[in-house]
Amino acid sequence: MGSEGPKTLTIHVTGFKKFHGVTENPTETIINNLTEYVSKNGLPIGVKLGSCTVLETAGEGVRPALQQMFETASSNCDNESVVWLHLGVNSGAQKFAIERQAFNEATFRCPDELGWQPQEVPIFDDDGEISNTRQTECSAEAILNFLKKKGFDVMISDDAGRFVCNYVYYHSLRFAESKGHKSLFVHVPLFSKIDEETQMRFVTSLLEGIAATC
Repeated sequence: MGSEGPKTLTIHVTGFKKFHGVTENPTETIINNLTEYVSKNGLPIGVKLGSCTVLETAGEGVRPALQQMFETASSNCDNESVVWLHLGVNSGAQKFAIERQAFNEATFRCPDELGWQPQEVPIFDDDGEISNTRQTECSAEAILNFLKKKGFDVMISDDAGRFVCNYVYYHSLRFAESKGHKSLFVHVPLFSKIDEETQMRFVTSLLEGIAATC
């Protein structure tokens, strides 16, 4: 019997639109420009940029889009390894943050873009208490070291908050586990803290780091 050959690593990337307090979300700009940026700068052999999706910053409102995105990718992943990379903005941050886990809790500090503001609600009732977590199967430490060697100011975080970022990350981690995929969430600062070109280079290096370590 012949060998099937090495699997292609496909990385699907999402960002968010504006939300309360952030009128211009840098992750929306990054996602909209990422395909062209990668086509010019390239990725390692065997790594493919999959879908690039900008999500509404709304909890329940984003669930149908997530489900469709997951199902579409799953039906087209023969001989592929899949990683879901989610980007969100932390408007108070000065550096990039790799999020190691998500909590089974929706507690929104302000209403999302569809007016929903849950308080201490489990994201999935059958996952137990709101204190329960799911962790990424990507090596946060290895990716951190890879990015630091590239000169980026980056840290590891164990708390992605309880807003829509955490909500999406928890959904993604649960789905990824069910399909044998991997999921990772990374927070970026505003462009006023780290400029757009540096952030584009960071995300491209992040894709390389995922490929090298996951």
